Amino acid sequence: MIKNITNKVLHCLTLCTLVFGVSVLLTSCSVPTDLNDNPNEITVGDVEAKLFLNGAQLANTQVQAGHVNRITGLFSGQLTGFASVYSNVYGYSLSAAEINSLWNHLYIGVLTNVRYVQVNADATGDKLMLGIAKVVEAHAFGTAAAIFGDIPYSESGTGIEDPKFDSQKSVFQALASLLDSGIADLQAATSRSEEYDIYFEGDAAKWVEAAYTLKARYLLQMKDYAGAYAAALNGISAADGDMLFKPRGDASSTSGDKNLFWTILAGSRGGDIGTGDSYLMGLLDPTNGASRNNIKTDETARFGYNRIDESGGVANKGVVEQFEPHRLVTYSENLLILAECGARTAGVATGLGHLNEVRSYLNNGGWLNAAFDTVAYKYEAYLEADFAAGGIENLDNIAPERALLREIIEERFVSGFGTFMPFNDSRRLRKSDGDIAVPFPLNTPSATQYVERILYAQNELNSNTNAPSDPGIYATTEVNQ
Repeated sequence: MIKNITNKVLHCLTLCTLVFGVSVLLTSCSVPTDLNDNPNEITVGDVEAKLFLNGAQLANTQVQAGHVNRITGLFSGQLTGFASVYSNVYGYSLSAAEINSLWNHLYIGVLTNVRYVQVNADATGDKLMLGIAKVVEAHAFGTAAAIFGDIPYSESGTGIEDPKFDSQKSVFQALASLLDSGIADLQAATSRSEEYDIYFEGDAAKWVEAAYTLKARYLLQMKDYAGAYAAALNGISAADGDMLFKPRGDASSTSGDKNLFWTILAGSRGGDIGTGDSYLMGLLDPTNGASRNNIKTDETARFGYNRIDESGGVANKGVVEQFEPHRLVTYSENLLILAECGARTAGVATGLGHLNEVRSYLNNGGWLNAAFDTVAYKYEAYLEADFAAGGIENLDNIAPERALLREIIEERFVSGFGTFMPFNDSRRLRKSDGDIAVPFPLNTPSATQYVERILYAQNELNSNTNAPSDPGIYATTEVNQ
């Protein structure tokens, strides 16, 4: 990875770059008044640990909802690239240089900061900060393992200059243990108002639930369906427990802290990327004969909410409106893990019960903002008969359990918009469960293969002597073979 960072001043500079560059909580990021006036004498010990947590969370937001997330949306039928770099990526031409910024956010922005918080919190007995830092680390590196495959992890942040690449499965297993440790810390912690925690503001109970949902996510990706179901039973239990990044910028300015997708369309990437005629839009469009609308489902509102006008501006009032939160770990994801894993391990009745919980949430306006909550939508509860041969969700007469799973995966494809869920699901299911995978097409007539992973960062390949030769975007990762 990027060379191990031992310079204390660089720790501080990393934090300041993250906090001031993303412009979150600027009014709360005050300079300590008891420092010597000479800035060269500032050391890492002069900066409060909670500021490092804030920096880690901002970097994690970039990992989860930034440029590489949009790249995976282009590869999974969610987005369309119209011009410039996004047009090239849409045509499966991806450069390793495009990944450098995510690698920086991951190994400098997240890892350096959370490890400092963990050391400090462990020394002071602050279980809340300790547990939060562990969950943020697991969130960032779980995403990295999912999209890259093998990554540096066990030797990262340890002083080893050229850390080895660990296997994808071993990273997931290590993160499951890290989450267990973080959960134990948080269960022993007392919640407190904590403005530097930009996700849950110091609510230990919400952090515990989010940690369980992340554990379920990673077990699902390893196809441990029973384990994922058990973890999700303790996961996010209500929509107000969603882990969100909430933009806090100035409405009068076109810059600063805004929705990350809105920001690029308002800047140099206007016209380059949007939803266009993507497979997702076809699924939601009530006028499309191949859409998922039926007598129990009206997707008109979600079609409008999820539509991204590539030209930017006021047309984007939905998922990329300038102050629309980024959903990172959610109640609906947890329910859909329960639905899929319940159907696989306990049968149709269990899976359907959880799917109908998702539909109830949607039928009460969940997922929409004020611009779309009065637009038509309907999500009536499904019956088992709807998945029987000839039912409205089984017109091709497949096994009822497979018909239900197909609907659950399709709902994950829609509800996961803006996250890595559609990309991860498409690769997880392509070989083992092709009959229930969402059948989005390849982007170009000349393409013959679907993307299986994201390239390693060019900086990593150049600087780490233990970096392997990158196997390319079509190489299947360990958990998806």
